[in-house]
Amino acid sequence: MRKMNGNRLTAENDEQCSYSSVRNEIFCKSSENMRELPSNSVALMVTSPPYNCGKEYDDDLTFDEYIDLLRKVFRETYRVLEPGGRACVNVAGLGRKPYKPLYSYIIDLMNDLKFLMRGEIIWLKAKGANGSCAWGSFASAKNPTLRDLHEHVLVFCKGRFDRLRIGKSTISKQDFMRDTLSIWEVRPESARKVGHPAPFPIELPARLINLYTFEGDLVLDPFMGSGTTCVAAKEAKRDYIGYDINREYCKLAKARLKRI
Repeated sequence: MRKMNGNRLTAENDEQCSYSSVRNEIFCKSSENMRELPSNSVALMVTSPPYNCGKEYDDDLTFDEYIDLLRKVFRETYRVLEPGGRACVNVAGLGRKPYKPLYSYIIDLMNDLKFLMRGEIIWLKAKGANGSCAWGSFASAKNPTLRDLHEHVLVFCKGRFDRLRIGKSTISKQDFMRDTLSIWEVRPESARKVGHPAPFPIELPARLINLYTFEGDLVLDPFMGSGTTCVAAKEAKRDYIGYDINREYCKLAKARLKRI
């Protein structure tokens, strides 16, 4: 049986949302333990995990160690998300010999952690008509190589499909119609411009934040990098929490946030 409790819709058998007094903070530490955050307090997690493929922000773990790290972080994410809270994971495929569909591993581990999958967004980064070529074997059937023009944004929720919390939505009807389609065409971000080897464009978390949260909600990025999710949250009048183990990226994120 459901009932109204103040401005919040509750259900007798559901966990209650919590309010976190820790807001608008950057933590330079691993998100494997987010003890600063109470359970059931985060409305949305948006992240793009490091791909563990030799970039300067990676620890070059074995693949099994890397998946175990994601499992620990997303287990903590499940704890801190409120009932019905959403988790959005941007991920690309890895390698070519062989190709590793990293998104499929993440789907499996999120299912193991009892997340409910809501769907996936295909982030179309380019049209592919610029003449670039991943050679493999050019104009030959011997060994042609596919060129990825897309990444995945996997969307999950905790425990239930709807939100317990009620608030002010800020998405326009036009943007709602656009962003509930499964293919998003968004130009990638320049690494040189941001100062991070693999930034994602601010438009990506901005769309997710407007689609899945109310004004004043708390947005989490456990692999914050240059702080793009936090910047998008602040610009959308949401609160943010970011974690990263790299002190230089934490400084960069704080500097970006101060400029807003």
